[in-house]
Amino acid sequence: MTVWIRRSPKGEFFVMKPSGKPEWDTHASYHLDGRKHLKGDGRKFAARRGQPLTGAFRGTEPLCAFGGHSPKSVGAVCDPKAFSGVMEVPPGLLGPADGQVIVDLVEPNCDPLPWLNVVRQEIFKDVVPWVVIRIASSA
Repeated sequence: MTVWIRRSPKGEFFVMKPSGKPEWDTHASYHLDGRKHLKGDGRKFAARRGQPLTGAFRGTEPLCAFGGHSPKSVGAVCDPKAFSGVMEVPPGLLGPADGQVIVDLVEPNCDPLPWLNVVRQEIFKDVVPWVVIRIASSA
């Protein structure tokens, strides 16, 4: 498992990126009031403001893009029963120096912002905003 996405009971979104160092706690978050940031090794960075997750959600909001994937060395195992959906990615697309996982929140039937070299996309429609996960190759 290279990332997992969680919607909290409050309606906030978190994208967790496992690593060989759990104390790093690498993740992206999107809070109800619209605050977004990345966090790793106890530090926040790339803080920005998006639209609040209360009320009507309009358009698209980028959440994060993570590269540098080595799930075999991390040992994070996916149990599909623990998730409402799973996106499987063929071998060779994501690696320590290859590929990115891009996560966006979108209004139903709205396209996310364009991204180069997208080779796979899946939309999870069980909540609003919808969650769009894309895989981009490094080529």
